[in-house]
Amino acid sequence: MIIRRQRITIIRTARPKRRNVNDELKWLGQSLGLFSERDKDSSLYRLFVELIKSSRRDHALTSDELAYRLNLSRGTVVHHLNKLIESGIIVSEGNRYALRVANLEILVDELKRDIRRTMENLKSIAKELDDELGL
Repeated sequence: MIIRRQRITIIRTARPKRRNVNDELKWLGQSLGLFSERDKDSSLYRLFVELIKSSRRDHALTSDELAYRLNLSRGTVVHHLNKLIESGIIVSEGNRYALRVANLEILVDELKRDIRRTMENLKSIAKELDDELGL
């Protein structure tokens, strides 16, 4: 039995007033809890953008390719890839990595479904616990 952990963090934050693609992508990633103040060189953001670009070309990338393109250590790339996999944003296909789905709108829909399934499961377990505890 495979138990897949997924950590989805949603942060409600104001959309940027300036409307350019970089600000919007940063806002989207921050809203999904991806980017933090600790990421001083925006390496996770740059990795996220590179995976979006590769999605446009329908071409999954290896961690070595990502490290080379972003001028980052492979260890840093793998660390960030693991975070993106855990959040359900990217998938691993062998030794290659790609966005989970073809575009960002569908990605948000998929994450929404994941959250909905998780909440329904929690509700069901809560009902069982209520019944068992006589609440």
